[in-house]
Amino acid sequence: MSSPIVNPLFANLSFDRSAERAVYLQLADALLLMIRTGKLRSGQKLPGSRDLANLLKINRITASKAYEELHMQGWLETAVGRGTFISSHVAEHQAERLKEMTPSSSKLAGFLVPSSDYPTGTLEIPAAELHLDDGYPDPRLAPLKEFYRAYRNQLSRSGLYPKFGSYGNPAGPYAYRQALSEYLNTTRGLKTTAENILSVRGTLMGINLVCNALISPGDVVAAEVPGWRRAEHNFLHAGAKLIGIPIDEHGMIVDELRKICKQQKVRMVYVTPHHQYPTTVALRIDRRLELLRLANEYGFIIFEDDYDFDFHFKHRPLLPLASADENGMVIYCGSFSKSFSPAFRMGYLVAAENVIQHLAKVRLLLDRQGDHVLDNAMADLLNDGTIARYLRKTLSVYEERRDYFCSLLQTELKHALKFRMPEGGMSVWTEFDPSINLVVLAKKALKHGLYLPDGKGHQYPEYHTNGIRLGFASSSPADLAKSVEIIKRLI
Repeated sequence: MSSPIVNPLFANLSFDRSAERAVYLQLADALLLMIRTGKLRSGQKLPGSRDLANLLKINRITASKAYEELHMQGWLETAVGRGTFISSHVAEHQAERLKEMTPSSSKLAGFLVPSSDYPTGTLEIPAAELHLDDGYPDPRLAPLKEFYRAYRNQLSRSGLYPKFGSYGNPAGPYAYRQALSEYLNTTRGLKTTAENILSVRGTLMGINLVCNALISPGDVVAAEVPGWRRAEHNFLHAGAKLIGIPIDEHGMIVDELRKICKQQKVRMVYVTPHHQYPTTVALRIDRRLELLRLANEYGFIIFEDDYDFDFHFKHRPLLPLASADENGMVIYCGSFSKSFSPAFRMGYLVAAENVIQHLAKVRLLLDRQGDHVLDNAMADLLNDGTIARYLRKTLSVYEERRDYFCSLLQTELKHALKFRMPEGGMSVWTEFDPSINLVVLAKKALKHGLYLPDGKGHQYPEYHTNGIRLGFASSSPADLAKSVEIIKRLI
């Protein structure tokens, strides 16, 4: 053995011969770890492949291949007639920090990561047999077969290269934007063309894109309180100064916004006028008109998040603010994720043409383009009437579930909470008795197989209502009854 000093380093090496990773790669990994931790130093001679094979009781070819692997990566070098050595170039990279590496280095970076001063909230709903979620659709009702057929057809038609062989418009494929424009004009009273549409992967991406493109650090953004935390996080991340506007039973109190506009320059107002998030109340018509007037007077952007326009039960839904916008002050955002399925990331922004052009250019920095195959498949479903038929069917189903769920709340839980039956949407805003700890209730419910929100996301320094959204649309009537029974037992 030409290098007896290194023998103890190799004596304890072992290999998992049942693992998918080849033995020679396992040996190479072990040698590399020794180099990185300073156990093997620059210029140090290694045993010959025959000696190493005998020491480790492996095939000589295996040992040779491990050396070849590290030689190709630059960690080893050979000298004819002299043997194999740790590369002389390794020394300059052997920083003291490498000698202190521990398994935790995969969890904590060696560089500074800024800490965020806003909470992340629940990223994933825990698995549970029952759920009263934030207000999601029932994927069992979605036209999945029709969607699968439309998606498959996109890949089997002629002209694949022009459609899919190269990059496309970052605003989205023309066919989808045109179909969506016609759909929005018909259902929401908008006055758009394909040039007014930009496809995004859901509402959250639309908000983030607008923040990147149109919000600068220090800009004032006003939003409803309580509101949607995810949107607020985007405003804060963009460096904006976030100001909360209180709401009442008629939505945002626009008079409070007017007072702020008189005091300072407002860049954007984020609003959910159709079904305010989280309370589900609708913005009254006079306030809608006043909000538009203030935007024209003070020059701020209105970001209208219309996340569940399609589900309104009491009467024909109020048309969006964007339908009455004559001066290009509104950026309208919608999503099929709330009406179709959250798993399908399909959203859109509607704005003046020059705004869409600017947003498309900024989008290139983040996401070269969306899923054009998905968009074109959705265009087919819009054009052949599948989406319209699906929404008509689910509207009646969700209305029945709303009525049944509200009757359960009234008869079984009236002593513990109060609520107003929502005119639309897929959830009920419930305000529990202050004596009930919603965080504790949510934890207990989960142990009984029921997921429900804990309400922490709706708490603000100036807003302390003990309330949560209870989604009814994604559960069958039988599941709704079981869920209410669990809550009743727990409180």
